[in-house]
Amino acid sequence: MGHKINPNGFRIGISKDWSSRWYLDKKSVAPAILADRKIRKFLTGKFEQAGLRSIEIERSLNEVAIFVKVSRPGVVIGRGGAGAEEVKEQLKKIVQGKLSLTVEEVKNAETDAQLVADYISRQLKRRMPYRRIMVSAINSAMERGVKGIKIKLAGLLGGGNSISRTETLAQGSIPAQTLRADIDFSKVDCQMLFGTIGIKVWIYKGLKEI
Repeated sequence: MGHKINPNGFRIGISKDWSSRWYLDKKSVAPAILADRKIRKFLTGKFEQAGLRSIEIERSLNEVAIFVKVSRPGVVIGRGGAGAEEVKEQLKKIVQGKLSLTVEEVKNAETDAQLVADYISRQLKRRMPYRRIMVSAINSAMERGVKGIKIKLAGLLGGGNSISRTETLAQGSIPAQTLRADIDFSKVDCQMLFGTIGIKVWIYKGLKEI
């Protein structure tokens, strides 16, 4: 049997960095992990409409720095920065000490695995044909210059009266075992009325110098 591993976790410390970056004493680790989880859960729900790509957290002695990458930063920042300030005030209930929130824009949403998976999820909820969605996402990514892309859907793809099955479409190459390969991977659960459809996206952007 094949032993599958998350492509992102496989490359951490080699070609990818941690999403939480801090070092604390033994007694402080558990509360910090719980706080990070609460921060991610809150921001994921808050920025759902902003095209959320990732949330990175850095901790120093007296400050927590949060970096949010989204495809539509205007939705997060709001008029005159009012939206960002409101979010910071709400985060202060979770975070102790100083807090900084930085919003960064993702330029090419078509070549980001998380944003592609979210796009597929939204289209499935609109009852669009799943094969047409997959082909459209693959073509958009290849036109943007990626080396390869693979999309895998699993669940009741034909609706509530169908049988659960798996559908995979790919174009280009996905060298999953090459550590130098810059492979962006994302997994999203699409909650439908008749059950959950699992979405996995792999995007290969080329080799990185290590």
